[in-house]
Amino acid sequence: MEITVNSKQMDVGTSLRTHATDNLNNTVTKYFDRAIDATVTFSKARHDFFHVEITVHAGRGLTVHGSAEAADAYPAFDQALDRVAKQLRRYKRKLVSHHQKADEEFSTAQYSILETSTVEEIPEEDNPAIIAEMPHNIVTLSVSEAVMRLDLGNLPVVMFKNGSHGGLNVVYRRTDGNVGWIDPATADA
Repeated sequence: MEITVNSKQMDVGTSLRTHATDNLNNTVTKYFDRAIDATVTFSKARHDFFHVEITVHAGRGLTVHGSAEAADAYPAFDQALDRVAKQLRRYKRKLVSHHQKADEEFSTAQYSILETSTVEEIPEEDNPAIIAEMPHNIVTLSVSEAVMRLDLGNLPVVMFKNGSHGGLNVVYRRTDGNVGWIDPATADA
């Protein structure tokens, strides 16, 4: 796993960098042998507090974030690492072995909003922003697995192929904080 340690408005010494790299590597490999990469960012927060953000790309479609603040950089890192470890532990506990059932995927488009400087001007008023299409794989999941990916990735929406009936489903974070589930296969019935 490739680990990058960054800093903003401060100098990260060799000891802190080694502490962060070793502990993060040990924690992530405890749950995922083949994690892709991780980024640790140390920064100064308000009133001489240290802010630490950890982002781990543990596998296909799984990105975990953790952050914390403390008066010292080491405890701030340890608290953020505990949050990441908790999320990885929960995800690992819920994983179904990919050897037992095939993980069917098919491609669709994922959309992202382009910067206004790259978008052609359209003379009509009240037009929505132009969206760029990018390929994205839709995996077969249960509803609980999709909600878990929504929570772990801090995503607003997750589209997935429902493992029980094979139809496309969507789970999303509602404005009231609850999770919504759209299942068009059962909506027709």
